[in-house]
Amino acid sequence: MKILYFSFIFILSTHLGGAQIYEIGIIGGGTNVIGDVGSTTFVAPKKLALGGIVRWNRSPRHSYRASVMYTTLFGNDHLSSDPKRELRGYNFNARSLEVSAGIEFTFLDFDLHRRSFNFSPYIFTGVSMMNHPNFYYSNNTLVSEKTRSNAFGIPIALGLKVTLTEHIIFGIEIAARYTFSDELDGSVPDTKELKKLRIGNINNTDWYVFSGMTLTYTFGRNPCFCNY
Repeated sequence: MKILYFSFIFILSTHLGGAQIYEIGIIGGGTNVIGDVGSTTFVAPKKLALGGIVRWNRSPRHSYRASVMYTTLFGNDHLSSDPKRELRGYNFNARSLEVSAGIEFTFLDFDLHRRSFNFSPYIFTGVSMMNHPNFYYSNNTLVSEKTRSNAFGIPIALGLKVTLTEHIIFGIEIAARYTFSDELDGSVPDTKELKKLRIGNINNTDWYVFSGMTLTYTFGRNPCFCNY
């Protein structure tokens, strides 16, 4: 399934030619974790997220995109609506760094060489990697493993972007990251010898959600229609 997913993205991207123009800017907002510790509310940003973003616009309808974002993964059982979690009282703060890359599609033509106002909803998907510390819970105490791991995942974002000026673009988005790891919240220790201390549903992996904005500056050359 993973191979089919990435093949689909590659085929779509190679069949859409168009204008080449670049964007560089900042991305900022908040994040929240959906896992075995803390609240399960889908959109509930708790910790600040800041980073940088670049786009390569290949046509008025699609662009390649990459970002680096620093945030703190956070969870607190006392913020959960689950009585069992409230009674348990686990919590964590984990300073983490995310790198993501993929392809963004707009629902409307977003032609940056057109001097008039542009706006369009968009979707973004690709791959992501979250570098995070490893920890676990023992006797209701958070214990650091003094190591870090990389959690790979698939970002799925929905947003809206508009041109503020000829060179400035503002966007807002909500982006869920489905990861292939169950270690973001400490529910599964990274060390094999400690697997007996795992908690929660071991059949589900962790999610985290980014809610925020982007502000980018555009530059580059006039449209060029290419075969790649």
